[in-house]
Amino acid sequence: MLSGLPVRIALTALAVTGLLAAAPSAPTPPAARAAAATTAAGSPPAGVTVKMPTGVTVKMPAGVADRLGTDRAALVDAVSADVLSRSHDVEGLAPATALGRLAAEGRTVVVDVRGVSRDWARGVAYVEAPRARHGAPEGWLYLAHREDGRWVPGLEGDREFADQVAESPLVGAAERRTMTAYAERAAAPRTRTRPLDAPPEQISPAGAQANVNGLLLPWMPDHYMTLTGGPHAHDGGSGYWSALDFAGGDASGLVRSSREGTATSMCGAGGGWTRVIHPGGFSTDYYHMRNTTYYNGTSIARSALLGSIGTDTCAGGSATGAHVHWSLRTYDANYAGQYTWLNGRTIGGWTWWNGSAQYSGCGTRLGVTACPGTALYNRTG
Repeated sequence: MLSGLPVRIALTALAVTGLLAAAPSAPTPPAARAAAATTAAGSPPAGVTVKMPTGVTVKMPAGVADRLGTDRAALVDAVSADVLSRSHDVEGLAPATALGRLAAEGRTVVVDVRGVSRDWARGVAYVEAPRARHGAPEGWLYLAHREDGRWVPGLEGDREFADQVAESPLVGAAERRTMTAYAERAAAPRTRTRPLDAPPEQISPAGAQANVNGLLLPWMPDHYMTLTGGPHAHDGGSGYWSALDFAGGDASGLVRSSREGTATSMCGAGGGWTRVIHPGGFSTDYYHMRNTTYYNGTSIARSALLGSIGTDTCAGGSATGAHVHWSLRTYDANYAGQYTWLNGRTIGGWTWWNGSAQYSGCGTRLGVTACPGTALYNRTG
């Protein structure tokens, strides 16, 4: 999160250059407002997606757009500036340069405003992955509070997010309980004790299960899928090897939550990317799914249905063959808001180890080694 003065400077620059703008503020037709009002619970409300020529896509339900009115531009500007400051691909670049680099790759910043209440807003924001190569997007849940006439956003990993989780009326009691431990880790200083390219720490299998609080693999226990990609970076590039790929098996291709928590459909209704925040400081991402269930900060149980393996690229990247791209995230002093390493951690009863190259690593369990191409059962112990 940018500090107060840098945020003002960044937003002033954006306003002067005309890089960021919100959706048109024309009144919403009565029919659209009626559709939004009658949407069933648990379903996404009717709304519009506006592709801005500046490289920012704004999503918001019609009712939210009405309530924000002309203030929506300032909200989108504030969230977009925070996203650009946090993106690994353009971090440290001036806003105009950052958006230009993304646009040259056919990518955009997406700001999805899911709800507003007086001086509060919440939603999802992400930077699309390049569509010309395999990879994954960078995305955050966010909260924003209007203070002294300006919006102060907090993205996952910001100190502001940790503070706002405790105060925002847009965070329900059950969701707040689940998110509290996760958000508190975000408040730790962002000081890395090891460089990103350093070898992952080795931990004993005996302690690894508690280390991830009993997370399962992304399908039903005691069923199997085939490992198609061992530990690799979430985006297929640099960073901690936090992701695994799975396909096939006797689980009917159904993707399920690794543990209970609160789930959010990152791309919106029909998109193949879901994030689940679990108690205790971990979250998991699931990408490339189809037939997804729409969630918006929804409390779910362990092994809740998220969707089916697929090839969806709602936020960029590419996929060859139906599969689920599963990733592990955490917050603490060393990995604030980052995808974190799998090496040595036990998930679904299997302890995961990096290979000599990305995607080549394997899992071990009770003397059995499962490398890419191997079917393995999801175990609870």
